[in-house]
Order: sequence, then structure tokens, then C-alpha cells
Amino acid sequence: MSWILSLPLIIPFATAIAAFALRDRAAGRWISVAGSAMLLGTAALLMARAMRHGVIAAQMGGWPAPFGITLVADLLSAAMVGITAIIALAVSIYALADIGGRLERLGYHALFNLLIGGVNGAFLTGDLFNLYVWFEVMLIASFGLLILGGRKEQIDGGVKYVTLNLISTVLFLSGIGLLYGMTGTLNMADLSRAVETVENHGLLSVVAMMFMVAFGVKAALFPLFFWLPAAYHTPAFSVSAVFAGLLTKVGVYALIRMFTLVFDHDTGLTHTILLWVAGLTMITGVLGAAAQSDIRKILSFHIVSQIGYMVLGLALLSPLALAGAVFYLIHHIAVKANLFLIAGVAQRLTGHTELARIGGLYKSAPLLAVLFLIPAFSLAGFPPLSGFWAKYILVKAALDIEGWLIAGLALLVGLLTIYSMTKIWAQAFWAPHPEGIAPALSRIAPGARAALLLPVAGLAGLTVLIGLMPQPLLALAEAAAAQLLDPTPYVAAVLGGAP
Repeated sequence: MSWILSLPLIIPFATAIAAFALRDRAAGRWISVAGSAMLLGTAALLMARAMRHGVIAAQMGGWPAPFGITLVADLLSAAMVGITAIIALAVSIYALADIGGRLERLGYHALFNLLIGGVNGAFLTGDLFNLYVWFEVMLIASFGLLILGGRKEQIDGGVKYVTLNLISTVLFLSGIGLLYGMTGTLNMADLSRAVETVENHGLLSVVAMMFMVAFGVKAALFPLFFWLPAAYHTPAFSVSAVFAGLLTKVGVYALIRMFTLVFDHDTGLTHTILLWVAGLTMITGVLGAAAQSDIRKILSFHIVSQIGYMVLGLALLSPLALAGAVFYLIHHIAVKANLFLIAGVAQRLTGHTELARIGGLYKSAPLLAVLFLIPAFSLAGFPPLSGFWAKYILVKAALDIEGWLIAGLALLVGLLTIYSMTKIWAQAFWAPHPEGIAPALSRIAPGARAALLLPVAGLAGLTVLIGLMPQPLLALAEAAAAQLLDPTPYVAAVLGGAP
């Protein structure tokens, strides 16, 4: 299985090298598109293998676990690699029109593919130290993309972004060191057994808190989220879209992985804290969005708010709740990336993303208006779109265990999300442009128009498809949740017959 697990890493890095070598030529951008298409095909093969064989693992270099580098994919990992490939292809096509020659010469396509490789590495690694390595690859690539162009607001957002993430890195490394000192291993499958022999449960809980804070920064959880709305509105829209779709979800994935596989010894403490954090993340994020008047800032705060729903599924820790978290992860990646792509088209047509300075999009660009309504309504939880089912599953999971307060809060946040999406609709689409500009799509060159709208339409179609046919994704999410709650197949696949 080593080749099928290695290709999601090899393809983006090989694409990054080729794109950097050809960064002065038009071929560089098409190499990025081709690499993303190849990644999508590989991700489909990986998903098929994971569904057929269950958990699959490979030991790199022939070193047996837990001593060597392990790559492992269960249904959650495979699904995350799959949705990452979809977003990579959509954004690489969009970038054909969005990214200018100057940013291409500065290495945009190489950094973009480096980021995708880091994201896939984090999803597929079976070792904590290598998870740290992949986080650092992501940090380097994302910081480069964030400041690409060198505008003052980019540098300001980039400094805040990298500073807090470096603090997270220090906490992560400290937790790794303590955990290794207590157990003698960093292989996650081995850790799931080794922590059972740790006598000092108090220290183990402290280490769990360190990991919770470290991954909480990456996921933009309350109260550690302020770096996100300070940074995500500053780079090119292609960069904002891939950040919004993927970066925080890697932090959520790491939380789910560690707090089901390793830190399950004191759920009364850890998951109660996660429950409070989830609720506070939901409400502070949506209130922050309600106070903003720039489209990208509104969407950035909504990333924070929606992360709370995903962590809610982990905190409740029931089979249905975890299935809801997995469903929400996949749905939200597509929806949120799409909304940022639409914001980029709106900015190109109107010249701004500040709501008071734009308008008239419904009359002059009705297709864009429809394409906005689909992910916007899905984000708010309107039936029959994907967001409705994601919220329904989590609210039902909360009600099943009589979590009335958190269920009510989740519904309230959904209503407040409607307010923010309605505000964007009313001012950007329905109201006339304050300067009398008619922002028509026909003014964009046909090739650029196709590059901008095809990814948006494709992701909107995926949202509708999940909404109308939720059962396949729900079945996948339930199977992934079952694997998370019973890690025995995961441990067996990684360690085999090791004592």
C-alpha cells in the first residue's frame, strides 16, 4: 500500500518543483492544474482502497512501526485527502484568472502545491513528530502565500499569523517531549496502548491540555482565533479560499485524531472543556461576523463560528456526534472555499469587498447571485442543502444526550448566520451600486470568466448534490466515526503483530 499512501505527498511536491522551475512561463500555471487533477485521481483510488480494505498503513523505508515513519489512512484520513484534492483543483483553475504574472514569478504555484502537500501529510501521518513536521511545512508555505505581494496589510496579518502559530508550535513540541518521556513512543497507534500504562494520570491530563491549546490555535478555537480574521482578508482570493477551506480543518482533524485515539483516559475533563470551547467559539465567531462590513472579514469570522460545530461533535463523543463532525468537516470545506471564490468574483466586478462600496450584482450578474445563494444558504443550514444535514445531525446528537443548552446555542448561531448572509445579499447583490456601476460578467474576458466561474459552479453543485443525496456521505461519516470510537483496526493495521 506504500505507493497509494505516498502519491498524495509526492504529486504536490513534484508539482511544486516543476511549477517553480517554470514560474516565468505560462506552463507553470497549467502544471499546477495538471498536478491537482492527478492528485484528485489518486485521492479517489485511496478512498476506494480505504472503503474496501478498512484502515491501510505502510512503513516508509521498511522500518517497522513504531520505530519508522508510518503513513496510514482510515476513512477519515482518506475523505480529508479527497476533499483537499477537490479544493486544490478548484482553486488551481480559479488561479488561472485570479493570480497575475507578478505573483506567479514570485512562486505562487510552488507555494500553493507545497501547502497542499503539507495538508495531505498531516492527514496521512501516523506519527506525532511527523505531524509536527507537516504542520511546519504548512506554516512555511502559508506564510509565504500570505505575504506574497508585500502589501502593508499582508505583512501585518502575516506577522500576527506566524507569531501565534509559533507559540502553538512551542506548545506542541513541549507536549510531544513530555508524552515521549512518559510513554517512550510517538507512533499514534502505539501511543493509544502506551498511555494505558501511564500511572500519573494528572500529568497525562496536563499534556492533553497542551495538545488541546496547540491544536486549538491551529483550528482557531475560542479564545485563540484572533489571528484568523486579522490575516485571511489580506492575500489574493485564491489564497484566502484555500486557507478558509483547509488550514483550520487540519487543526480540527488533529484534535479529533488525538482525543479519540490517545487522550481518551479522562473524557470527563477534556471533553467537557471542549464542549465549553465549542459553544464559545460558535457564538463569538458569529457575533464577530455580524459586526463586520467587509465580505472577507464576515466570512473569516464565520470560519471561527463553524469550527465550533465541528468541535461540538468531538466534545459530545457519541457515534452520531462524531459522524456529524466528519460530515460537517467535509461540507464546510467545500462551502467556505466557494464563498471566498465568489467574493473574489464580486471584487473583480465591483472593485471592492466593502459592502458600503459595492452593489447591483443581482441585476447585472444573476448567475453569480444564484451561485452565491447556494453556499450562503448551506452555511446557514437551509434545507435541502448540505449545511442543513450537517447541523441537523449535530443538534440531534446533542438532544439525544439531553444537551438542551448546546443544542439551542447551535440553532441560535444558525439564525445569526442567516443575518450575516442576508446582509451580504442585501448590500452586495440586491441594492444598486452606490456609484451607479453596472458590474457585468460580460466585461471579463471569456477565458478568465470560465476560469472564475467553473470552480464556483462545481463546488456549488457538490453542495447541492450532498444536500439532495446525503446518505452516501452520512454512511461514510458513520463508518469513519465507528473507526474513531474503536481504534482496534487502526492499531492492528499500523502495528500488525507487534507486541
